[in-house]
Amino acid sequence: MSSSKDIPQTQAMNNAMISGSPNDHHHFLIPSPIPTRRNRTFSQSEKAKEGPTFKGRVKEFCRQKGHGFIIPDHEKNPIFLHISDIEGEYVPKAGDEVTYKIILIPPKMEKRQAVHVKITHLAPGVSHERWDSTPDLEVH
Repeated sequence: MSSSKDIPQTQAMNNAMISGSPNDHHHFLIPSPIPTRRNRTFSQSEKAKEGPTFKGRVKEFCRQKGHGFIIPDHEKNPIFLHISDIEGEYVPKAGDEVTYKIILIPPKMEKRQAVHVKITHLAPGVSHERWDSTPDLEVH
């Protein structure tokens, strides 16, 4: 787990990424506000839990930024993934197979976010870390 002295460095790295050109972000925009488990209502969480389960693969995930994207098996458009919606002991890596539910992101309810995300198969040949391990501070 990172210590409080790492927070300014992490914030500085995040701010540097935010202030870069739009091309630095691989054309993926982070929704705002991001409905994390903390600010999602109980009814939103329950509705998602009762909805259909989808399958896909992690396209990318950055532990330090706290988000990534999933490519669904049934379509090509990536779905936003927030760190607070990942269940299990491993940090997702590109190529991991996952199951997930979907919620719509307020306020327009047009974009989608993956929730209740579970890794079903770890990507072969990729080194995986556990959440309780010290993170690699390299920002992807």
